[in-house]
Amino acid sequence: MGLLLAGLFLAVLVAGPARAQMRDLTIVSWGGAYQEAQREVFFRPWMQARGARMLEGTWDGGIAVLRARLRDGNNNWDLVQVEADELLRGCEEGLFERIDWPLIGGTDRYMPQAVNECGVGAVIYSFVLAWDRGRQAQPPRGWADLFDTARIPGRRALRRGPKTTLEIALLADGAAPDEVYRLLATEAGTDRALRRLDSIKAELLWWERGSQPPQWLASGEVALAAAYNGRIAAANALDGRDLGIQWAQNLTTLDSWVIMRGSPNRAQALDFLAYAGQPQVQARLPPLIPYGVTAREANALLPPGVLATLPTAPPNAATALRIDDRFWLDNMDRLSRRFADWLAR
Repeated sequence: MGLLLAGLFLAVLVAGPARAQMRDLTIVSWGGAYQEAQREVFFRPWMQARGARMLEGTWDGGIAVLRARLRDGNNNWDLVQVEADELLRGCEEGLFERIDWPLIGGTDRYMPQAVNECGVGAVIYSFVLAWDRGRQAQPPRGWADLFDTARIPGRRALRRGPKTTLEIALLADGAAPDEVYRLLATEAGTDRALRRLDSIKAELLWWERGSQPPQWLASGEVALAAAYNGRIAAANALDGRDLGIQWAQNLTTLDSWVIMRGSPNRAQALDFLAYAGQPQVQARLPPLIPYGVTAREANALLPPGVLATLPTAPPNAATALRIDDRFWLDNMDRLSRRFADWLAR
């Protein structure tokens, strides 16, 4: 979804029994329209159902943030939503508690990709190519148009960092989706991606928060942007924007909930996960923000019109590139150095 957090803030207090734990359950997610939807669907209803309260926080991602909080002994986060490579790395490094699956409904409740020994799949989303229909007469046809400043003039926005940026560059350069990670595993393939980025380097703006691409598109600061599909849809629904989504070769992935190691609120965190994993609860999220959910039976509860807007809809999934989490776990350090060197040139 980075650097550090926007501060913690106190959630709605719901009358109930005195707290048994040392501090309130603290949940950390990505902020913006997405966290507002989570608050409506998961956080407030759980507090009301349990007669409990929680604290919320936001962050911008980065495994180093989680390492530092545990290393320095000042961690007060319990449940954190992480990207897939952060889940794998943090689990291997012992940053997270193991999930007691029988206590949260069992593994059969979830799609297979949502099940991990340290994490519970929370949401499925895509990076898509977006534009402002009111400002851009001809819609982009795919990632190649992100690099075609003659056909579509103006600045472009990409996420700061190698992950997703290098995949997009190779797809735009004509690589087939099933070639992308084989190419990025080589110096020649990485060079090819960076050369493609060189062709528009002067036109690039780099975003670090999911709220930035729709803001920049609406203001005309950029003509095209790689963005989270849900943030674009939320800008249209909540802010009256007219932003378009090109689904061709979208990059799809899954975020997960993790419980930070040593959390004094582990039992409460598992209770929240059990509540949030119910299909009838998860089905309330996509109508507010079009991200796919992970409970097996949730999609059957969604109207067809809502299903069509999700990354998991068959037409949208048909050309998608699934981000390779294991590849990024093994190659993030190497490619982050290459990317940083390229940016500095």
